[in-house]
Amino acid sequence: MRRSGDVAAALRDAAGALAAVSDTARLDAELLMAHALGATRSNLLLRHMRDPEPPAFAALVARRLEHEPVAYIVGRQEFYGLDLAVTPAVLIPRGDSETLIDAARAAFAAGPPRRILDLGTGSGALLVAALSLWPKAEGLGIDRSDAALAVAAGNAAVHGQAGRARFIAGDWTKPGWADDLGTYDLILANPPYVETGAEIARQVRDHEPAGALFAGADGLDDYRILIPQLPALLASEGLAVIEIGHTQDSAVSRIASASGLAATLRHDLAGHPRALELRRDGDISLGNGACGH
Repeated sequence: MRRSGDVAAALRDAAGALAAVSDTARLDAELLMAHALGATRSNLLLRHMRDPEPPAFAALVARRLEHEPVAYIVGRQEFYGLDLAVTPAVLIPRGDSETLIDAARAAFAAGPPRRILDLGTGSGALLVAALSLWPKAEGLGIDRSDAALAVAAGNAAVHGQAGRARFIAGDWTKPGWADDLGTYDLILANPPYVETGAEIARQVRDHEPAGALFAGADGLDDYRILIPQLPALLASEGLAVIEIGHTQDSAVSRIASASGLAATLRHDLAGHPRALELRRDGDISLGNGACGH
């Protein structure tokens, strides 16, 4: 067993061990150390490298060695510059999903949306990010998990949005889930889209909620159910931005077309297909204009 030393030595040892389970071993070690110290990562690197190793650090590294995601261990994840709480009840927000917010931001450059709907809100990442951009907008987040709704509501409150964001239980696979919801200028959704038999990283498969990941043999089950329901939820000239898997753009676009929606593909920063902007066919000529009323 390694003798306890200073933070710098502990980080070197932890990074070496974590390389067996992570492609970002040094970053993981630094985030875990910062958490153990109750410091930010930048303060850790600037001010704490010669401090004694905190007693809690070894246990955190042991959890990561069992493929538990760092975000669940520390209970936090950054998304669109926002510090968000996460628990195993919600998917960990990914940087790739910021593509949806970038797409919405460009689409509403000429004027903000007034009503925003986040379907399958999880941690609330998409809705909280959108409301942070448009301080006069109101938002509704829907999820079938009460535990997820609690996380989302907490994140909205921390970021000063409690008066503008509501969160309610709903399941788009059940009849009547959208009754009385009204219509929205902007709809955001990151539905399950992983194929049931897909080989995915152990830290995802063993720790993140399966119900938010898997969507049938081809990963399209939720799109087939949800997309046909979007026209009734879209305001006049409204926009829906839906996350997709990087091989699913053609298949999901066909589902959208059959539902009377025209799709525009957006790529993430790595150049992969990541989101579809969906508008009623007659509204596609609006391009990046704002929704009017």
